[in-house]
Amino acid sequence: MHCVMRKLTNSISRTQFRTKIVGFRSYCSNKVVVDIGQPTPASHPKLLKDGEITPGISSDEYIERRKKLLDLLPEKSLAIIAAAPVKMMTDVVPYTFRQDADYLYITGCQQPGGVAVLGHDIGLCMFMPEVKPYDVTWQGQIAGVEAALDTFKADKAYPMRKLREILPDMLRGSSKLFHNTQTATSTYTELEAFQKLVYCNNVRDLSVYTHQLRWIKSPAELKLMKEAASIACQALLLTMLHSKTYPFEGMLAAKVEYECRMRGAQRMGFNPVVGGGPNASVIHYSRNDQKIKQGDLVLMDVGCELHGYVSDLTRTWPPCGSFSSSQEELYELILETNKLCVELCKPGASIREIHNYSVSPFSYPFLRNIIIRTVFFY
Repeated sequence: MHCVMRKLTNSISRTQFRTKIVGFRSYCSNKVVVDIGQPTPASHPKLLKDGEITPGISSDEYIERRKKLLDLLPEKSLAIIAAAPVKMMTDVVPYTFRQDADYLYITGCQQPGGVAVLGHDIGLCMFMPEVKPYDVTWQGQIAGVEAALDTFKADKAYPMRKLREILPDMLRGSSKLFHNTQTATSTYTELEAFQKLVYCNNVRDLSVYTHQLRWIKSPAELKLMKEAASIACQALLLTMLHSKTYPFEGMLAAKVEYECRMRGAQRMGFNPVVGGGPNASVIHYSRNDQKIKQGDLVLMDVGCELHGYVSDLTRTWPPCGSFSSSQEELYELILETNKLCVELCKPGASIREIHNYSVSPFSYPFLRNIIIRTVFFY
């Protein structure tokens, strides 16, 4: 690099050379930031504030989540949560990694390869993958034991090779074991101590407790959820404006994902559903390979993920710019029903009750009038 700089500056006057060197040096820094494989306040100060483990969520909140989970667990019980596995697209190409929701919720670690153990006597103990030069070359740095203690605020941490030595004693001292069955790994399920608990019917699914814990959102979580919804709303509005010029399902799917990512979303919450005409009646339509015909409506069911929190919204509109009379009548009918359902969203109401109301014929004023007229005529 210095050789290149010398060649480039040979033809510049002495005064200009000094100016360039000063400018060049201003970009250099002696400050060393430790890379743990995911953003930290030190490595990404514009993304995370001091004291946060993940954007918007502080270490204090993660510690409080662990305490609440322990309060739900029976005495002398143990919880094991493994990180999500890496899923492969081909033999050598992985899909973009997404952390298991429970593991992320308890630890804040966004990386694969770890196993977290939570108990009344031990607090949070994290078994972390060990760094190998080959993996670092191909995939970058990963969080290890030091990051588990310093960044994720674990009470104890060990390298993964120590799991078979340490975890069996923890299991033998427990009367019941709860674990995440979705990410269970042979790293611990093949242990003799684990198998004994299984034989005695003392192994349960942890999601019963983690889901209960996640029902109630903190102010920090609500803020992230609102931001995720705002991003998706802005992206969808711009996609609507785009739809008249580019009335293709695939292009609209690409447009909404682009706009979400440009506003900070890490990924889409799910594959966008973009159905033109009759394709809109396929609930999880994902082909997105048709041109939207003139006069047809297009339905988009989309959402984005922002730091682990997902939005989900559906809108229907005419790319040509205007509804037909029958389309407008049906749209107003659905819109009015939607507003009535929103009014039902009060403490004590269940989602099932609101859903049942939304599909009841008498929740639709238009259909109610048809039924009344038909009965009167008969």
